[in-house]
Amino acid sequence: MTRPSETPDFLNHDRPPVPAMVVPRAIMPFHLDGRPVRGRLVRLGKLAEALIGRHDLPEDVSRLLGQALALTAGLAAALKFRGSFSLQAKGDGPVPMLLADCTDAGEIRGYARAEGLASGEAGALLGKGYLAFTCDQGPDMDRYQGLVAIEGETLAEMTDSYFRTSEQLQAFVRLACRRTPEGWRATALILERVAAEGGVDGLGDEEADEAWNTATTLASTVKEEEMLDDGLPPEQLLHRLFHAEGLLVDRPRALSYGCRCSRARLAGVLQGFPEADLDHMAEHGLITMTCEFCNVAFRFERSEVRGGAGRA
Repeated sequence: MTRPSETPDFLNHDRPPVPAMVVPRAIMPFHLDGRPVRGRLVRLGKLAEALIGRHDLPEDVSRLLGQALALTAGLAAALKFRGSFSLQAKGDGPVPMLLADCTDAGEIRGYARAEGLASGEAGALLGKGYLAFTCDQGPDMDRYQGLVAIEGETLAEMTDSYFRTSEQLQAFVRLACRRTPEGWRATALILERVAAEGGVDGLGDEEADEAWNTATTLASTVKEEEMLDDGLPPEQLLHRLFHAEGLLVDRPRALSYGCRCSRARLAGVLQGFPEADLDHMAEHGLITMTCEFCNVAFRFERSEVRGGAGRA
């Protein structure tokens, strides 16, 4: 009989199916011609329900997780990298951990850990702590990470604080997430001011300031209902906002359901524990490990898992 720790994932029938889901036009990059503005409109669509709906979280925590997923996808889409880009928040509030990450291929995942009564905006949920943005391109490349203290009531305000203090970059962030009749939906509208050396020709400082202020003022008029409306194409929404500002829409990018857990990886984790700890984990001869991202439980026979060598 094949040992569970050696069963390939695609043959592991004990694992509930995870969705092979792709949203082809989830990220719509754009820029304003002749103006120091670039941006992305992110709509997770049915991915939001697939990612958030797997977790039994309070309503406000689910909403925060959806915002984090959309924000992370939008920030990752602005970078040229190979690997993963992540947002992580750690605080002393009822949500001590929030994590979302997105690969260069658009595979997205995330989770939030909630304790006790958890309600309100991001500031109340996370409490005091830090917000980290990390670009991890593997063991052979330097990992870039920016950290800031959690400041602001909303996740959008916290991100703005990060841009201002760590990146010295002007940005506009609008996030929305809620449960609709079709399930959870999450979206992000992100604008960034392009530096003068980025190629904006013919604009003086005052004209560039005015162009940026105009773009953010227009972006501020977008309604949550518009952002979350599956029936409103992203190009149409962007046209409503910026048609008079030289809107140029770039090639859309896809997002997919991207949990990267595997039975083999979790088996390797178990093998690092002392035998006594493995005995403590086992219930009725089984050790169960649940992936925090996809909420899938992997079960291992205690008799077939060996602990760390030389450990008591």
